[in-house]
Amino acid sequence: MTDFHAHLLPGMDDGSDGIETSLAMLEAWREQGIGRVCATPHFYAERTTPERFLRRRAAAGEALLAAMGGDAGPKLLFGAEVRFFDGIGAAEALPSLCLEGSDLLLLEMPFTRWTDRMLSEVAELRRRDILPVAAHLERYMAFNSAATIRRFLDMDVLIQCNAEFFLSRRTAGKALRMLREERIHFLGSDAHNLRSRAPNMGAALALIERKLGPRALDWLQDCERLIGRKNEVHTI
Repeated sequence: MTDFHAHLLPGMDDGSDGIETSLAMLEAWREQGIGRVCATPHFYAERTTPERFLRRRAAAGEALLAAMGGDAGPKLLFGAEVRFFDGIGAAEALPSLCLEGSDLLLLEMPFTRWTDRMLSEVAELRRRDILPVAAHLERYMAFNSAATIRRFLDMDVLIQCNAEFFLSRRTAGKALRMLREERIHFLGSDAHNLRSRAPNMGAALALIERKLGPRALDWLQDCERLIGRKNEVHTI
């Protein structure tokens, strides 16, 4: 299985604070049986350019890979968690922020009520053959009506939800229902460290299998076939 959303690159953002933390996080994923981890540091268009971001990401990734050596830990895939910004629909450099080898763009939507303009920008990404993956959809529900969320889903965006969505007693029922209805495509830990936001995919996957059976895990693995595929006709 793949952890689609993680902040493990050392010194890139508010995630891992150094190589030792990153290596310990990778060991946690390995112990949980996670085969791939998507390194998705925050990208804020108002703070940096894609070019500077990619140079920093490459340096952090090279340092971590060197420290890993021949370790048989999870395979790393490099991407970004791109915060929505005005003009994102036409931003030329956006494909370079997609998950490597794919058209998947992990998109952090605003934690506010979404406007028609915002939704139109997301729809424009879809028309450009960029596949937006809404990061931690569950975290936006408090800001938007059910009708707005349905409209968003009807735009053929893909959905990533955090493992905590399944592990919290308050939200587990909704999370399991959405996955049963195949409205969640990717899971991620959104891990930042080993303390307050540690890798927790293993516990979520065990709960899903216990409550929904292996078919739900098969669905998630089917969705993962989109990782590493680029410029193809995608169907889910």
